[in-house]
Amino acid sequence: MPRPRKFKKVCTLPQIKEYGPIYNSHETECIIMSVEEYETIRLMDFEGLNQQQSSKLMGVARSTIQRLYDTARKKLADSLINGKTLKIQGGNYKLCSDVQNTDKCNTCICHRHRHGRN
Repeated sequence: MPRPRKFKKVCTLPQIKEYGPIYNSHETECIIMSVEEYETIRLMDFEGLNQQQSSKLMGVARSTIQRLYDTARKKLADSLINGKTLKIQGGNYKLCSDVQNTDKCNTCICHRHRHGRN
């Protein structure tokens, strides 16, 4: 019997969930990126965190972060190079519990940055 999948903690959902070519977008192949894959790109490439820091924030092993990051980068590259539409949806995640009240949330990097807590 396989182990149950662990929920990955995600700070915030992406504001824009679909990217793609401007012209002939209805004719292009679609790539699905999970919310957790998006979160690893956000944490590591945008926020500048390493795998260990990202794994702590998301509540999973460093090897899980590496796997998510690798698949996210491949999907992103495929979308950019081959002109495919990229949709961010689905996955096995749990949204930050204090996303509505960011004054209470001290663990998510995006909430600390918004309030000057670093």
